[in-house]
Amino acid sequence: MQKKNEQHTKKEAIYVDFKHENNKFSALENSEEMAFLSYVSNGDVLTVDHTKVSPQLEGQGIGKKLVAQVVEYARSENKTIDPQCPFANGIIEKTPEFQDVLTK
Repeated sequence: MQKKNEQHTKKEAIYVDFKHENNKFSALENSEEMAFLSYVSNGDVLTVDHTKVSPQLEGQGIGKKLVAQVVEYARSENKTIDPQCPFANGIIEKTPEFQDVLTK
């Protein structure tokens, strides 16, 4: 009977730091920007215009964490979010606890 050779590959844990500056939230791995969410601030509204996650981090929830960061920032600054970025809009629509900061 032939033994089946199965390889189980486990993704290495990725550790990222988050940074907020210049109207952008970034996810950094070893000081290299691997993902970001950018926004334009206009009065009390933060217009989220773009989210990008590198292929190495896709599917690991980094994009959602970036959206969570801008939501927390909006709350702390008493601002609302206008999610023009389709990705950010989709995350906010699917996450009821993020919807309190949506621009009405």
